[in-house]
Amino acid sequence: MDVLSDVVTAMRIGKPHSARVSHRAPFGRRFPAAGAAGFHIVLQGTCWLFPPTGTPIALRPGDIAFLPRGCAHGLADSENGPLVDSQISLRTIQPEKPPTPAPHPASDIVMLCGAYLLDRTRAHPMLENLPGVIHIPAPTTRHTMLGTVIDLLDGELHRDRPGSDAMLRALLDALLLHILRVWFDEQADDRTAGWAVALHDPAVTVALRAIHSEPGHGWTVAELANQAGLSRATFARRFTTLIGQPPVTYLTWWRMTLAARHLRDDNTPLATVARQVGYTSEFAFAHAFKHEFGCAPGQFRRNSRTAALGAHDPEPSVIEHEPAPPNAGQH
Repeated sequence: MDVLSDVVTAMRIGKPHSARVSHRAPFGRRFPAAGAAGFHIVLQGTCWLFPPTGTPIALRPGDIAFLPRGCAHGLADSENGPLVDSQISLRTIQPEKPPTPAPHPASDIVMLCGAYLLDRTRAHPMLENLPGVIHIPAPTTRHTMLGTVIDLLDGELHRDRPGSDAMLRALLDALLLHILRVWFDEQADDRTAGWAVALHDPAVTVALRAIHSEPGHGWTVAELANQAGLSRATFARRFTTLIGQPPVTYLTWWRMTLAARHLRDDNTPLATVARQVGYTSEFAFAHAFKHEFGCAPGQFRRNSRTAALGAHDPEPSVIEHEPAPPNAGQH
């Protein structure tokens, strides 16, 4: 089981969406927090992104700005230009009417913008520990698979064709995974701990794949160490250092995360969910689940369904010339 893909699948809710956006200079917008992982990709022109803290980031054609937690931010054609509050966010993109043409030649900035709806109540540490803004410059995207995905996504958004909805979903999924790949690859050489290093550590990766492939198996530290080809003590120390929690603690956390996804997304019987995540007793599973989430599995399922009824999943749209802790033990 590919751990990165598994984590993204478990965290995602709803469907991703994107829009092809054009700005006409001069412009400056301050966008509210999106409540979703968002992105800006520059196709044409140059602009500046203003993160919540720190210095502004210059964006050029081919650059990607990824906001894992959808933080509030600004966009402008000038580093010193004023910012006006926007009523839309990356999660709620809506079409806007073209502005009145300026009396002087306009310089256009064309971007791909969008968002991924992720379950923030159960954020995986792999994603939760990402910085507020990830900037991937053009040299990393040009003539690469990531650049190809951007070109294909732009083509799909530029015109309406049969199968576009399914194609957009697939391309947006591929875009997210490529962005995360690039980030983790770059960070692995500069750090001594964390998920970027863990995903490149052969022993820890083998153990993670074992856990994610068979979460219902009765894994012990000794068995995982054997899979990794290390002594029990060495494995436990390395896993805890890189992941940030002991192997069995992570295993239990992941099991409860998968259980919550089943309860939220499908009608799998509680006894089946319990078996799938490693509990031979439905009572033991319910006890562990309540310890983690504060409510029984059945109540969690009912609450999730109620919340889903009021949820709104934004549809893709196009804007043209937009104006200026440790859990219960293993069972």
